[in-house]
Amino acid sequence: MIILLFLWKGLALYFDSDFILPHPERTLVKTLTLFGESQFLLIVGATTLRGVLGFIISLLFGIVLGIIAGVSCDFNAFIKPILVVLRSTPVIAIILLALIWLNASSVPVFIAILTMFPFICTNTIDGIRSVDRQLVEMAWVYKISRFRIAKEVYLPAIMPFIISGASSAMGIGWRAIIIGEVLSQPRYGIGTVMQSAQTFLNVEAVIAWTIIAVLLSYVFEQIIRLIEKRIVVWRD
Repeated sequence: MIILLFLWKGLALYFDSDFILPHPERTLVKTLTLFGESQFLLIVGATTLRGVLGFIISLLFGIVLGIIAGVSCDFNAFIKPILVVLRSTPVIAIILLALIWLNASSVPVFIAILTMFPFICTNTIDGIRSVDRQLVEMAWVYKISRFRIAKEVYLPAIMPFIISGASSAMGIGWRAIIIGEVLSQPRYGIGTVMQSAQTFLNVEAVIAWTIIAVLLSYVFEQIIRLIEKRIVVWRD
């Protein structure tokens, strides 16, 4: 981080133009002043709401369909090509189609779902397949209830995979949401104000909002890690 700051400062001194690269201390001041703006909470709140909504929908569908695909070979054969297509399709192509199909506020959420879902679903499938089949068979022999098998055998096995998939999905999903906002231009959103700042060559504001977006992503990453420590207690 320190090396990057020195590099940033060196390049800023070399170009000596705020239209190309502003000085880091000026950008820091600009970032702090954003917190005091009247619409800051609306802008950040709108982006956060889209991210959380997209994440929850992706998590629910990813876990449910991942469990079904992990148990059923036929369903896995059906959904696997879909996951490959979703992971391989460029985000910009999906956004351009979404701009035709949906309104401006729904585009980032739609992009978030299509971006996050494959990671969570794939990891859930891997988690189901990592379960020791002999352990499950032994549980059936001893007539252990399905609820206990799911709770004490499957859940401990798949939870680390789900957490890992959720972490990866959240990191990539935030970037997709911002890109979606930049192109769809909803009334409130970090991507919207970044696009507006770029239009007026306000590089300082673009970088400042980028820093806020990174901080937002970092906060949710830490929340996921905290949930992991609280839920995956059997790792200890």
